[in-house]
Amino acid sequence: KQLLKHGEYPCFSADGQRIFFSHNATIFSGLEKSLKSCDLNGFDQRSHFTSKYSGLITPSPDNKWVAFTELHKVYVAPFALTGQAVELSSANKSYPISQVARDAGTSLHWSNDNKSLFWVSGQQYFKADLNKRFSFLAGAPDSIAPPDTAGIAIGLKLATDKPKGLTAMTNARIVTMKGNEIIEEGTIIIRDNRIEQVGASKDIQLPKEATVIDCKGKTITPGFVDVHAHLGTFRYGLSPQKQWSYYANLAYGVTTTHDPSSNSEMVFSQSEMVKAGNMVGPRIFSTGTILYGADGDFKAVINNPEDARSALRRTKAYGAFSVKSYNQPRRNQRQQVIAAGRSLNMMVVPEGGSHFFHNMSMLLDGHTGIEHNVPVHHIYDDVVKLWSNTQSGYTPTLIVAYGSVQGENYWYQKTNVWEKERLLRFTPRAIIDARSRHRTMSPDEEFENGFVQVSKDCKKLSDAGVKVNLGGHGQLQGLGAHWELWMLQMGGMSTLEALRAATFNGAHYIGMDHEIGSLEKGKLADLIVFDKNPLENIQNSEFIKYTMVNGRLYDAETMQETGRTPRLQTPFYWEQHRSSLNFPWHEETNGFHSHSCGCQH
Repeated sequence: KQLLKHGEYPCFSADGQRIFFSHNATIFSGLEKSLKSCDLNGFDQRSHFTSKYSGLITPSPDNKWVAFTELHKVYVAPFALTGQAVELSSANKSYPISQVARDAGTSLHWSNDNKSLFWVSGQQYFKADLNKRFSFLAGAPDSIAPPDTAGIAIGLKLATDKPKGLTAMTNARIVTMKGNEIIEEGTIIIRDNRIEQVGASKDIQLPKEATVIDCKGKTITPGFVDVHAHLGTFRYGLSPQKQWSYYANLAYGVTTTHDPSSNSEMVFSQSEMVKAGNMVGPRIFSTGTILYGADGDFKAVINNPEDARSALRRTKAYGAFSVKSYNQPRRNQRQQVIAAGRSLNMMVVPEGGSHFFHNMSMLLDGHTGIEHNVPVHHIYDDVVKLWSNTQSGYTPTLIVAYGSVQGENYWYQKTNVWEKERLLRFTPRAIIDARSRHRTMSPDEEFENGFVQVSKDCKKLSDAGVKVNLGGHGQLQGLGAHWELWMLQMGGMSTLEALRAATFNGAHYIGMDHEIGSLEKGKLADLIVFDKNPLENIQNSEFIKYTMVNGRLYDAETMQETGRTPRLQTPFYWEQHRSSLNFPWHEETNGFHSHSCGCQH
């Protein structure tokens, strides 16, 4: 029986006669949050607590206490029965509130006897006894100690997925990204998930036990590294067994992704599932939830160095090695985040909201790089010299170029995206049709003065020694990374330079160039096998025969695992529920009926 059309996290009252539920408890859901209740028929609604910044609000089983998160931290307070809604805020001094989690907490839950609150932070499990948090309770200590900083290690350990055996990929043109090295007829030997040998075919003896893949006429490069990839993990709830965006990226050769803004709980759990082999996907790295400077229910309040360290600790607890400093308004706040990153061995990638001087101060202060393009029509020698004397990288995301018509629209205008069968095989049809069939048309000079000019500036910076990276921004999963690659070349980069931006530079940017980004002995086996040579025409990069990630080889057209460990793929949700509707146009794509209404039945 449906009681209400809205609400989250329902639970029964102590007497079983009412149901408590939260309103707007998830981030981005608004700043009018509350804990309400209704009777068992959904009527007689009452509002017990209101809040601007709270997330989860959890009553104790006896309804005498309430636990809540506010801007990531965790608090407990008495459940005040005043006859009207109480403003729930750590700043409210009209009733007792105690902070129990120093940095952050999720999965709040109570003991059966109502005397203790439990929560999780990363891989640690915490407990707070109420009589140790409030001096007026029986058994309270003489003074209230600061929140605990160490919990109980949950200790869940799973084996990292690692295929066994030998694979030999022979007779290919190999673009190693080790300098400008190109091996015209080469062989790569992969043992388990690492490269054991790479060199000219005439110099390598094939092991008898190896599975041999003849790549004559094909070109092999390292897998693409998309360092600004939004893959759809900014959500709550259950994880799907198959994430279509992961397949779309692998089908187009993206083997490593770094998401600079996502829901920490979802993105890091899925990262672990991919590592363990429970999901198929590229390598997934992320900053987790951003350190947002503007007002919002997940903003990061940073007014001193300890605030900054606390903000970084909460994402590092999930396994993050990077953090995104997003529109912190004061320069000293951004500097405090950088100092915290150095103390915790974390990279800090920023976003400046399309403000030139904001970007320049980010360079001066030593950020890991600049995300999104500098929003000016030209950059001149002063900027080039400044940038080249830093260690900061540049991820321009030409696909969403600031200050101009974005590059994504160029490719919708110039190509029939809805006809690309590979893209449709791994992307819900509604997403493709809605974005590509109804196109916003612009004169070519708009693009030339827009993303092409930004791309020319990328070439200037690259020539001066700045590492420019590929970032697809999640605009169109998989194929969008190739658009970004092509647009980098449109500004004057050579094909090899553009491919380096898509591979080695990105690996270097996220601190993974010792493991990925080039085809060298000892590195992880992430690579792309192209049917056509991208060195002859950069747009040949779209024609991929195989993608290998972590030593597992996939037929890029179907994403069936092949080579040493063949494995069939199960259907996506839109393939399981086919439609019998007949529309003016329809196509058979991968065995399912596609139509334009925007739904998948």
